[in-house]
Amino acid sequence: MQPTAQSAAPSARLTPTQRRTIAGGSIGTLMEYFDYYLYGLASAAVFPAVFFSSDSAFVAQLSSFATFAVGFLLRPVGGLVFGYIGDRFGRKLTLMITVVGMGLTTAAIGLIPSDASIGLAAPILLVIARMFQGLFVGGEMGGAATMVVEHAPVGRRGLYGAFLISGAGIANVASAGMMAGLGAGPESFFMTWGWRIPFLFALVLAIIAVILRRHLEESEEFTQHSRDVAEKKVAAPSPLREVLRHPKNAVLGILIGLPQSIAGYVVLTFGLAFMVSDGIPAQVGFIGTMIVGALQIVMAPAYGALSDRIGRQRVYIAGCVGFALLVWPAFALYGTHEPALIWLGMIVGFVIPGIAMQGTLQTMLTEMFDVEQRTTGVNIGYQLSNTFGGGLAPLIATALVGWAGGSIWPVVLYVVVISTVGAVATATATVRPDTADPGRLHALRGSGA
Repeated sequence: MQPTAQSAAPSARLTPTQRRTIAGGSIGTLMEYFDYYLYGLASAAVFPAVFFSSDSAFVAQLSSFATFAVGFLLRPVGGLVFGYIGDRFGRKLTLMITVVGMGLTTAAIGLIPSDASIGLAAPILLVIARMFQGLFVGGEMGGAATMVVEHAPVGRRGLYGAFLISGAGIANVASAGMMAGLGAGPESFFMTWGWRIPFLFALVLAIIAVILRRHLEESEEFTQHSRDVAEKKVAAPSPLREVLRHPKNAVLGILIGLPQSIAGYVVLTFGLAFMVSDGIPAQVGFIGTMIVGALQIVMAPAYGALSDRIGRQRVYIAGCVGFALLVWPAFALYGTHEPALIWLGMIVGFVIPGIAMQGTLQTMLTEMFDVEQRTTGVNIGYQLSNTFGGGLAPLIATALVGWAGGSIWPVVLYVVVISTVGAVATATATVRPDTADPGRLHALRGSGA
């Protein structure tokens, strides 16, 4: 387990460079989650009617969630490609490429005509755009988390790393708020044009992100490593080879990430589809997602700060246990059909356990890898867990409920199994302490150390 005592007092104030880095990293995470939460909301409430209108309601929902899952297939590829770029040529270059790519592909989804207009070409174009979206998103979190945590003050890395998830909370509010606001008007407008506006808005976010990120600076740790390589003190390492040379944390990173990856997609994305199929207006789910996002903005740093005091692994394991225990009460509250109780269910099922995991994961992953492999290692754990976990979660949950004749118990069992795996993997991982000179986890190849 990670030591809880810190050997250096936390810095009182952030430098201008640290402030720019946190802002630049958080805007990218905001975009990542805006794109994915928006797609999740649309795949639950819009895409079945727009792109799969000829199918039965159940088949259309499965097809829509299948396109949601497809977007995760290229995330590991993006993680490897942009992880290599980040570890060899700098985190900043990766973050500039990914944020532009995310903005363009998300906006492209908003321009695809319905299947009533162009037939089978509509879902095909949706799948293509979704896959490219996944490619660029695949490189975002590793680069952002690595840069922010490397710049964060000693003893406060958990707090500042968690600001990335505050960006996700803002994305939750923005995506759900735009869908709720546009959905409050005539349904014919929303289903034809209204839902497209938030997707096109991703271009605005991309421009803001580029402005914030163009002044980012590499961390001293990465700069020193680059100088060592340039001076031939050590051989230039292959990031992926360095990760695979010590595969324990790479494998554990994937398993650790599974419960946090499914939390939002089970409780919020599948939860929205579950509500709609039960006759609850989608608007109730949109508003609840906004409430969750607003709480996420403040709760993520709170959990991050707690991890600075008691250790990342303890907070994350508590989140895993909480998720397993609270998912059934959350869906029981959905079944009341009372908006206030439904919103309470979203808070119980996601805000309490899910944000504890999400607010801790990215910092913990960066502390599981050395500098020359860090972006790649974080991307492997984060993106593969999201592919095998979050990407398939709404599809699996929909299929399980259909198999059980509408009962939610198989989904609860699914969550319990995944949460148990994540908790055990977290307890087994090797995590560097958050100290001024934490040392290396492994000697660099060719360094003689």
